[in-house]
Amino acid sequence: MRDLHDRLFWIAKEDEVKNGLTTDVYFQYTKKILENERINPKVTIEVFARKVDNNWGIVLGIYEVAKLLEGFDVNVYAMEEGEIFLTSDRSSIYEPIISIEANYADISIFENPILGFLCFASGIASKAARVRIAANDKILLSFGTRRSHPFLAPLIERSCYIAGFDYVSNTLGAKLMGKEAVGTMPHALILSFNDQVKAWKAFDKYMPESVKRIALIDTLYDEKIEAIMAYDALKDRLYGVRLDTPSSRRGNWRKIIEEVRWELSIRGAKDVKIFVSGGLDEDEIRNLVDIVDGFGVGTSVSSAKSIDFSFKIVEVQEDGRRVFRSKRGDLSGKKYVYRKDFHDIVTIRNDAPEGYEPLLKPLIEDGKIVRRFKNVDELRNDTLKRLERFKVSEPKLTWI
Repeated sequence: MRDLHDRLFWIAKEDEVKNGLTTDVYFQYTKKILENERINPKVTIEVFARKVDNNWGIVLGIYEVAKLLEGFDVNVYAMEEGEIFLTSDRSSIYEPIISIEANYADISIFENPILGFLCFASGIASKAARVRIAANDKILLSFGTRRSHPFLAPLIERSCYIAGFDYVSNTLGAKLMGKEAVGTMPHALILSFNDQVKAWKAFDKYMPESVKRIALIDTLYDEKIEAIMAYDALKDRLYGVRLDTPSSRRGNWRKIIEEVRWELSIRGAKDVKIFVSGGLDEDEIRNLVDIVDGFGVGTSVSSAKSIDFSFKIVEVQEDGRRVFRSKRGDLSGKKYVYRKDFHDIVTIRNDAPEGYEPLLKPLIEDGKIVRRFKNVDELRNDTLKRLERFKVSEPKLTWI
């Protein structure tokens, strides 16, 4: 007997999210109490993070929040998708990434999905951006969706791509972005043949020319030996080799990679690219970036820590007046964030200091989406430009 009568998998449907059914029950309690008491204050809610790794992160999930709140009586201001936001270890000041104006009883049940959209995607994008910085201009491939919930695969791949990865391997994730999925080969292919050379030649025989010939070279023998075998088998058709050696067998991985490069180069294959994968994070990438042409990065990004965003009331309207109101530990009042060369100013003033640009811009007005959503390539290009400027900046978060 099936456990579920109306679905195959333990997942929420889109209409259930849109109707607020994925909320915590105490928000339903709150909504019922407020409605029975005929209390429904107009409030300003801010979504913000008090702390993130290295005091910066990438905002993603704005698109989903807009689609969730579209049609409701709300006004929403938000950072751009792919924007860099700052936090501070030394201050209680924070940057809202989203500011929502609505009647609280109407929006209370959406706290869960709003935070879920933002926390998860922003966590992945922030980790992916750190990997992008560590890899400099080397090729990055997203390999991590096999270790995540399959229903999140497209979101993970979108987040990685926008944050600077060059290619994604998940077929549906790539399709939804209008991209071709990119990958190499698994160890299972070689084990099925029980012969590396036959497996590599079969890959070359049956794969279309658009698929790069990248041979996996650590299945049965030493990486150096298999690299030589791969080149002897495919010659000039060999685009690259990939080392996916488990940590228990790596020894000094850098020296192993240098051996592979040497043996290929002296045989006239200095242009054959070397890719590595398997448990990589930004620290290991920094150690190898000068001798490797590309990295396949998986679990460290697809299972990245979520950004711990909060969803808090900071202001209430009473008798047409703005009343600053917040819980202990939060900062009252609707805030604006302005930036110049990653010097960010948080203020309750709705006027930008000279030379500064606002980061919170209209997203929804009276329930209607007013922002043009950029495609993934536009978002990726914008994000990469921000990261280039950010790398040479001295970020600073202050308030006035």
